[in-house]
Amino acid sequence: MTYAFTLTDVIPASPQAIYDAWLDSRGHTAMTGSKAKMSNKLGDKVSAWDGYIWGKNVVLEPGKRIVQTWRTRKFTDVDPDSKITLTFAPIEGGTQIILDHSGVPDGQTSYEQGGWQKSYFEPMKKYFGKSKMAKRKSARRRPSKRKTTKTKTKKRKSAKLRNRR
Repeated sequence: MTYAFTLTDVIPASPQAIYDAWLDSRGHTAMTGSKAKMSNKLGDKVSAWDGYIWGKNVVLEPGKRIVQTWRTRKFTDVDPDSKITLTFAPIEGGTQIILDHSGVPDGQTSYEQGGWQKSYFEPMKKYFGKSKMAKRKSARRRPSKRKTTKTKTKKRKSAKLRNRR
């Protein structure tokens, strides 16, 4: 027998950024902290967590939805593949990610009881949070046009004062 469950969380990134990172080997690896081989092509094989997880792409809707078959080393030879469906909905502050995981073998409850949160959602929040912080920091380093304008204004005022004397 198998069972299904649904989890939701909010990730501080756009739906397209999450979609792209999930289906990119480097992005997925950086996002989770463990080696992944991903693809953005329908029907291609994928793996994550150093080969602990493997499957294939079943449905790909850019920026909206990813459906993959999914199995782990814990599955027995008689267990059918499970299926994950990731749905991305833009909300204020990022993206609500909805994970439907079906066809999970009975007794394998660790995926639902912390596995997804610890292995995916928490690392994704850190990964995308750092990306936003890096963009904010680099934006702060660039001189703003406003400072330049103030400097010119001060110089003009000084010149006016000198001319009055």
